[in-house]
Formats: sequence, structure tokens, C-alpha cells
Amino acid sequence: MASSSTCFDTLLKSRILPSKNRTKNNYRTCSLQTPSLVRIPKHAKTTTTPTYQPTTTISPIPKTKTPKSTPSNKNSAPKQQQWNLLQRAASAALDAAETALVAHERRHPLPKTADPRVQIAGNFAPVPEQPVRHCLPLTGKIPDCIDGVYVRNGANPHYEPVAGHHFFDGDGMVHAVKFHNGSASYACRFTDTHRLVQERALGRPVFPKAIGELHGHSGIARLLLFYARGLFGLVDASHGMGVANAGLVYFNRRLLAMSEDDVPYHVRVTPSGDLKTVGRYDFNGQLQSAMIAHPKLDPISGELFALSYDVIKKPYLKYFKLSPDGKKSEDVEIPIEQPTMMHDFAITENFIVVPDQQVVFKLPEMIRGGSPVVYDKNKVSRFGVLNKNAKNGDEIKWIEAPDCFCFHLWNAWEEPETDEVVVIGSCMTPADSIFNECDESLKSVLSEIRLNLKTGKSTRRPIIAESEQVNLEAGMVNRNLLGRKTQFAYLALAEPWPKVSGFAKVDLSTGEVKKYMYGDQRFGGEPLFLPKTSQLGSCSEEDDGYILAFVHDEKEWKSRLQIVNAVNMKLEAEIELPSRVPYGFHGTFLSSKDMEKQV
Repeated sequence: MASSSTCFDTLLKSRILPSKNRTKNNYRTCSLQTPSLVRIPKHAKTTTTPTYQPTTTISPIPKTKTPKSTPSNKNSAPKQQQWNLLQRAASAALDAAETALVAHERRHPLPKTADPRVQIAGNFAPVPEQPVRHCLPLTGKIPDCIDGVYVRNGANPHYEPVAGHHFFDGDGMVHAVKFHNGSASYACRFTDTHRLVQERALGRPVFPKAIGELHGHSGIARLLLFYARGLFGLVDASHGMGVANAGLVYFNRRLLAMSEDDVPYHVRVTPSGDLKTVGRYDFNGQLQSAMIAHPKLDPISGELFALSYDVIKKPYLKYFKLSPDGKKSEDVEIPIEQPTMMHDFAITENFIVVPDQQVVFKLPEMIRGGSPVVYDKNKVSRFGVLNKNAKNGDEIKWIEAPDCFCFHLWNAWEEPETDEVVVIGSCMTPADSIFNECDESLKSVLSEIRLNLKTGKSTRRPIIAESEQVNLEAGMVNRNLLGRKTQFAYLALAEPWPKVSGFAKVDLSTGEVKKYMYGDQRFGGEPLFLPKTSQLGSCSEEDDGYILAFVHDEKEWKSRLQIVNAVNMKLEAEIELPSRVPYGFHGTFLSSKDMEKQV
């Protein structure tokens, strides 16, 4: 049975919470306008309704059977039929209290950032699991060097939201396209997290949604209901509450699904191309805290570098690394004065680069009716540069970079001749626009930030000319050169925000932009660059490879996987998928050799 304090710590550590529009004590809270999410495509010839279709209908006593699944977590809350008399009485009382709370909440309009009719409309809506389908229809030819599986993560709520819901709140689902001998297969499966296993057993959602639900006084009431369920043994938060819906990395013979609210989950790709959740993975007991969704895999050393942040108590930030065989280093506590949102960071050949920016956590704001996540205009953004092998966080060198907020950092490298570390990232304004609502439209500027280790000063310049400025948000560089100087980045054209109309190949030195557009009413997500070779050899160019991207046609209501030649930006092949693929987050590629080595 988890204590209420354990539940509270775990939940408030987990995710970022929304806010109401207000200004107080120099802390600004505003949120992203997302009108385009509400546009449900108007097409007559569809086989799938472009609105939210829950996997299971919610009701206090489920009227439909829950989907069959094999729980990957042995530690789950007692099933309803095993509850004792006290637990049954407590459950009935708490359900009644929740019904009253939901009725109260529904009398008030939800902000767009918490309204499920907005957040999961159209192709942002979830889909059911799909078993493997082989020999998919193909136009063009799959390049011979593409042999393995492309996997992409995303938020896919299993149950219809009972109250507020943000797109980031959804349960993790991995989509997999396997390539072999010029043919392709497709499957998608939920990652069986500890929370999803429990909710399936109960037949309804019980874990709070940290972004969509936990705001103001109703959020506190929802937390108290959840703590009470924990006290009576109706739910168990002691083994994590994460959704594992954001990042994917293949490391130490394991595919790991991650979100920064928990430790990773190990997902195995089967020989047929299906997916199976092995379980919550803490590196054999070595990892005692959550890990951010963007760890960095060094292509030369094979080490994995990661951060862990805490919004409740010090140390607010820790750094650690893992050897290629999965042995974890000691945590290095990095001194910061207040808990700060750190979704991503960067590595170079010798350093890690840590962003300490202006989006911070102020928990008392929730008690006063607002959100604990605020934009602190009095704080100066900065980057910390720390040796990868540092044993003490006090060795970090902080360099200020005013008014700079990068949700993602695409790469970084060292230039010893000028004593500089160069960071490539997309600088976003308003800084908290991913989660909150305001009148100012989002702008994401691909930027080069130079950190001078000798002078302690920074400079920043937009890489693309103002006349060609476009929002570039999700993507990557050639992974064989991560942490080393790169010429190109492959980034999503996040327009009309938050949809993605294509991707761009950007020359980071000249600012030249080559665009690939998906077409009329076609949208996608993060492009994945797959180099032809596993290592960058002397005979291969940096852009010698292919770009893989899921594309959804909102007129035909069909999804496809496109393969584009990264050199000439021409379409090589298009694979028609048997079911819709919602717009999602980040992905990776496992070669056929990687698949064979899985444990």
C-alpha cells in the first residue's frame, strides 16, 4: 500500500501542469492557442470517424469488457473481486465523491489545453492496438539498406477522459514498421505501464492526468481522491505512475520507452515485427529516480547519458551515465536554486550541456487556484557545461543566455580553437506555450547558441534568414555524429501549429533550407534520419541516408509511411498502412542485427 506522501511526491514529480491566464508576483502563466486541433476534417468518404473513439467506455460499473492483455507488472493493486468489505465501502464512497467532482467540473468550460474535444480531435485521437499485418501495399521500392524496424512512440489514451485531458497525458503506444527483403509489416501496441495495467484491471481510469486534470482546487481534490484510494489499497503508485509515451532509445540490447515521469519501460520487438512489453526497467535496480525522455547515446563510446529532475525536494537535478553494458555511474547532483522543467539536454565529445531556463515549478500556485508551472520573467536563462566524467556537480560552468528557451536541443559540439561549445536548438516563444494558453502565437526559431568557456559569455543567432523563417520543432541530426559538428539537421515543419506539414533539411552553416511537403491536407510528425551506414566512414557523406516519416491524409483518412532520399529529397517509397497512425512524438530505428541481439 503506497502512503499518501509517496503518491503526492510521485505525482507532482511526474509531469507539467497547466495554468489559468494571470500575472502575479512577476510570474507569467499563459497557454498555447490550439485552434487547429479542433478542426475535424469534413470529408464524406471516410471509414473512420475523425473524433475521439475510446478503447473502452467509462462508467462507474463498466458495461463493456476491457481489452485482453498480459500484465507485464507483477505488482498491481488488488482486483475488485479481491477487495475486502472496508475496501468496497471506501471504493463506493470515493467513486461517489469523484462523480460529484466531475459534475462540478463540467459546469465550467475547460481551457483548450485541457479540453479533450480539442486535444484529441481529428488525427490526434487514439487508436486501438493492431496485431502484425504483413506484405503491406507498396509504391516504389524500399532501399536495400533498410532492414530492421522503425518504431515511433506517442500518446494514446486507453480510456475516454472523464475530465480534463492534455495530448501529452495519453498512455504510451509504440507503432512499428518492420522491413525485410523489400517488404514491410506494421503493428501497434500499448506499452503496458504499471498504471495502465491497474486501470485495465479496474476497467476505468483512476490515475490523475498530470497536465489536463491537476490544476487549481479541483486538481487538489482529484489528488486527494487518488491518495485516499492508495491508502485503502485500491491503487498502487509505489511502482511508478509513468505513461512511457515520449522517447524511444535502443540501448544495451533493449528498446526503452520513456517519459520523464518514471523510469523507462523495456519493450521487445518480436521476430514477426510485433511488440511486447517486458516491464518497467530500472537497470537492474540501479536507477532509483525518474529519467528524462531524451537520454543521449554517444555514437563513439556507446555510453548513455541522462538527467533526472525533481519538483519537490533537493537535489532538483541529477546527472548520470550508463556504460555500454548498462552499469550506472553514481548520481552527480547539479546545483540549481529552484525546480526547473528540463525536457532535453545535449552532449558533446567531452561535455554535457544542461539548459536551466525560465519555466519553473512553484507548487504554492496550485493551492492558490492556479498552476505550479510558471514562466519566471525575473530568471535569466543559462546553460551549464559539465565534463561527462565529473564526480561533483559544483564543477559545472554556467553561462547566461537571456530569453532563450529550447524545448529540444538537436546537437552540440566543441570548437577548441575559440574555447566555445556550440549548441543547436529551436528557441521557442512564448516559452511555456506547449502547455498553456495565451494570445501570442508560437514561434520556434532554429538557433545557434555559442557558449564561450573562457569568457563566460554567450551569443545567439538564427540559422535561417528572417525572410524564410518557419517553425522547426521535432527532428534530429545524423545519429552517427551526435555530439560532433554536423552540417545538416532534419526537422519537422510545425505549421500550421501544432500540425506538421512537411520537413526541412537545414544546412546549419549556411542556413539553406530544402523542404519536403506532404501535400494538401496531409500531415505528419517527427522525421527520422536513417544513415546508410551504422558508422560515418570516410567514403560516406553526412546526408547519405533516408528520411522516414508517418504521413496522414486527412481527406482520405489513411496513413502511410514515406521513405525520402535525404540527398535529393525525393520520395523513394510509400507504404500504405492498415490503420490510422495518430500524430505522435519521437522514434528510432533498430537494425535487423539489433533485433537479433535483444534480450
